[in-house]
Amino acid sequence: MSVIRTNAAAALLGVSSNTLRSWESRFGYPKPQRTEGGHRQFDLAEIEALRQAYAETRDIASAISVARERGEGPSTPTRLSAVLCEFSEEKADRLMEESMAVRSVERTVETVLLPAIETMSPGSGVGGPEYCFAWRYATGWLAAAQRVAPPSTREEGVLVFDSSQNMDMDGLYVQALELFLRRAGLRVLTLPVEMDSARVGNALRALRPRAMVLGGRCASLDAIGRVVYATRQSGGDLQVFDYRGALPDTGASTVIRIGPDPTGAVRMLRERLAGPVGAATSAATPLPVPVTASAS
Repeated sequence: MSVIRTNAAAALLGVSSNTLRSWESRFGYPKPQRTEGGHRQFDLAEIEALRQAYAETRDIASAISVARERGEGPSTPTRLSAVLCEFSEEKADRLMEESMAVRSVERTVETVLLPAIETMSPGSGVGGPEYCFAWRYATGWLAAAQRVAPPSTREEGVLVFDSSQNMDMDGLYVQALELFLRRAGLRVLTLPVEMDSARVGNALRALRPRAMVLGGRCASLDAIGRVVYATRQSGGDLQVFDYRGALPDTGASTVIRIGPDPTGAVRMLRERLAGPVGAATSAATPLPVPVTASAS
C-alpha cells in the first residue's frame, strides 16, 4: 500500500495541510490511517482520485462526491480497513468484489486484504473489536475462496503445519498460502502443529506430500520437532520449508525459508518441487527432534 503524510497529500492537492484536515473533519474524506505516533497517513490512490475530481470541479464538495461515485479508483487497503472499522461486512464484500474486477484473487489478497488487516492489528495501534471483526472477516473470506478454488491439476502434495494462534496475522498468511497453492493446482492439506503427531499417518497416505511447510511463529521447537519427526517417519524424506519464521533464524539451519508473501512462497515451492525427489532441501540441517519422539 502506498501512503503519504499530510504535507505531501496537501501538496498534491494544491492546498494547505490545515485545509486538508478541515476536509477530513467536515466530509470524512479523504480518510487517513494513523501511525503508532498518531501521524496521519493518506492512501495515495485516494488522494490521486480526489486531485483529479477537484481539478475537474474546483469545488471540494462536488469533487468528493465525484470521487466517491467513481469508487475512488481500485479498492485499497485504506478503504477496506475503513469499512471494517465500521463493522460493515456488506461494504467490505463490495470492495473485495471491486478489486477482483481489476485484479486477480492473489493480487487482491496480497495488495488489499492482508495489508488492510495489518493496519488494524494491535501492533499498529488499532486492535480491539475492530481488529477482531476484521480478522474474522478475512479468515471467512479466505475460507470461502478456498471452497471455490479449482480442483488440483498436479500430483505434488504439500503438507502445511500451522503454528499460528487465533487472531494472529500469521494465521491469515498461512491461510492465504493454502489458497494460492490450491489455485496453482497443487494438492494441499493444512494441520495444526499441536496435533497428536502419532495420528498424521492417514493424512500422509491420502496426500502423499513431497513438501512440508512450517508456517507461523507461535510453536515451540519441541512441538515442531515432534511433527517433523513423525511426518518423516511415515512420509519419507520430505523437503521442509519455513514460512514466516516458524524456526528461529540462528544461522545454523539450512531449511529453506520461503515467502514472506504467499506469492513468493508458492513460486519457490513450485521451483523446488520441479526438481527430483529428495532434492537438496531434504538434506538440510536436521530439525530439533524431541526426546520423546526419538526414543519411541
